This record gives sequence, structure tokens and C-alpha cells, in this order.
Amino acid sequence: MSNIREYRKDGGNRDVEAKRLNYKEKIRSYRLTRFYQILLFVLVLAGVAVVLYIQWQNRIFSEHILIASAENRIVSGTALRNLDGNVLGFSKDGISLTDSDGRALWNLTYEMQEPRVAICRDVVAVADYNGSTIYVLNTEQRLGEINTNLPIRAFEVTAVGHVLAVLDDGNTTWVNLYGTDGTQISSSRTSMNDSGYPVSVAVSPNGRLVGTSFFQVADGSSRTSIFFYNFGPVGQNTQNYMSGYNYADTIAPHLRFMGDDAAFAVSDDRIMFYAGNEKPLSIAENLLAEKVVSIYGSEDYVGLVFYATSGEALYRLDIYDKKGALVLSWEFDFDYTEVVFSRDSFIIYNELDLLICGVNGVEKYSGPLDKVTILLIPTASASRFIAVTADSIDTLEFK
Repeated sequence: MSNIREYRKDGGNRDVEAKRLNYKEKIRSYRLTRFYQILLFVLVLAGVAVVLYIQWQNRIFSEHILIASAENRIVSGTALRNLDGNVLGFSKDGISLTDSDGRALWNLTYEMQEPRVAICRDVVAVADYNGSTIYVLNTEQRLGEINTNLPIRAFEVTAVGHVLAVLDDGNTTWVNLYGTDGTQISSSRTSMNDSGYPVSVAVSPNGRLVGTSFFQVADGSSRTSIFFYNFGPVGQNTQNYMSGYNYADTIAPHLRFMGDDAAFAVSDDRIMFYAGNEKPLSIAENLLAEKVVSIYGSEDYVGLVFYATSGEALYRLDIYDKKGALVLSWEFDFDYTEVVFSRDSFIIYNELDLLICGVNGVEKYSGPLDKVTILLIPTASASRFIAVTADSIDTLEFK
């Protein structure tokens, strides 16, 4: 009798185990089903997003309408720039910021003979050429004031308010990095007999990397040397110097960062690209057969304007990505005020003419502007622009 009871006990255990395994299998099957359902949903959303993005990239505008207008109270003759979607005006008497609705955000008065500005994202620095004071501001307030004690030859600003300045000291030139409060972060002394004369300086938006293009003439030959320095923790191990490159018989008066991890330089015969958020390395170099007329850039693209050689247009714009690849050559046949990059599009305009085109080569709009336009500012919307005229600040919607 005991054997029978034992058999029933074992059989019951097997039934319970079978039910438990079956329940676990059902849970596993349910979870897999839910996983595939969610995966399918995500893939569908991604597909829709890709389609919408492609449609947006290829969207064509046939007209534009005025959707808002404000009085332009900026004094006539003031130089204008775009500061993070706002209108920056500066002159010998002061600097001011106005939003797209015509409201004055701030103003600063000073006396300068030849005021110059440097802009990085929402930060601006202003100083007098040969002066010794640099004012630093962002879109909300004044951040600081820097006294260099030596004549200023050139300067750049970062997104955190640090300023890199080239200072003249007779036969010696100083390249100094300052904090917003005027504290000297670093100082480098140069001369023509040593590394050469700094013809261009650049600093990354985060203030960590500094680049300098030196031009030197010695023993009847010339060369450009481009050096990169790191003022973050990594650079402390190498006394800040990270990398350097020499280029014979050329001068590179244009060196700029493209974000915190890329930079480019343009000389009289080539364009060079560098990458690295700690140690910039040379990644690409393209020879230029023609003279560069002007240089424009963003954190994603570099645009070089040349005179067109085809005879069918006035100019040619060559666009490179940050890896140094030529992504587009575009010819246009009107004189221009500026070339502006916005997302994956570029805008070419003058007082009365406007061209909007994607870097993929799709022409989105080509036509006249309604008023004489001094400054054109892209907005967060790909179809909306701020047009600054002599007496108004207009918001234009393209359809």
C-alpha cells in the first residue's frame, strides 16, 4: 500500500512541475510576442521618421509670406550679426542685442576706434583693434571684462566665455587664454625667430583645445606650422602641447574649430581637416587649384567660395563635411552678402536675392526678397527666417 501512495505522490509532483514549466513557457512566449510588437512599432516609427526627414530635405518652397514685423530701432550704420537667433549690433559707440520682436535685450556703451567681435553660439566678445579691453556677453547678460595690458591684434571666444587673444609686444607676440573673469589661464610667447608669427588662432567651444597657425620665413623659404594644445586634464601630462603639422611654402590665415572635436584650416593652396576631442590629428587634406574668395562654416560643414570657371555663373561654392569630404559643388550667378549654413541646408543671399539649397543638391528656393535685406537669420524652423531691413525686423514663412 505504501508503494501505491508513493507512486501517487511522485505523479502529483510531476503534474505540478509540468504545469509550472507550461506556465513559464507561456510567460516567455508572451514576452517574446510583446518584444516583437514593440520592435515592429519602433521600426515603423523609425521608417516614418526617415520618410518625413527625406521629405523635409527635399521640400521645395514656391513663395514666402510676412507673418510678423517689428520696428528696427538699431541705429543706422551699425554692423549687424546673428547671435543665437537675435540681432547683434555694434559700432564705435557700443554694442546691443535685439530679439526678433524688436525688443532690446541689453546694450553696452564704450568708445572704440575699430571694434571687432567674435561669436561662439550664444556668446560674443567685443574689443577694439589695438585696444586692451575685451567685453564678454551672452544673450542674457554681461559675463565679464578682460584687461590684456597689451594691444589686441586678434581674439576668439568660447561658448563658456573664455577668450583667446593675440597680443602685440614689439618683436614678441603673446597668445593668451583668459577666463571670463579676466583670469589668465595660459600664456605663450612667440617671435618670428622662434615658431613664427601667429596669423590665425582658434579655440574649441568648450575652451579645452587651442589651435594656432604660425607663419615663418627663414633662410629664403617659408612654412606654416599648425599646433594644437589641450588645457584640460589630458593636456597636463604633455605641458598642454598635443600635436603639430608643418606645411612648406604656404600660409594658412584661417583656422577654425567645428565643434569640440574637429577643426579645419585653409591656406593659399589647400584645405586641411583635423579630428580629436583631446588630441587633434590630421585626417584629410585637399589641394586647391583656385584662389578662395571667402570662407564660411558651421559645426558640420565648411564652404569655400571661388570664382566660377564654367562661364555660366559668377561663383562656385564647394562644401566639405567635417571629415574633409567634398559633398557638393554649387554654382550661382549673383553677388552675395553672406553664405549661411543651417542644419543640412545652405543659404546664399544679398540685399534682394535669396537661394536656399540642401547640401544634397536639392534647390529649395530661388527668388527675390521683398525688401532690401541687411541680415538674414535662420530660425528653429527650417521654413522660417528673420530678415533685418533698415526699418524693420521681419519674420518670413516659406511655403
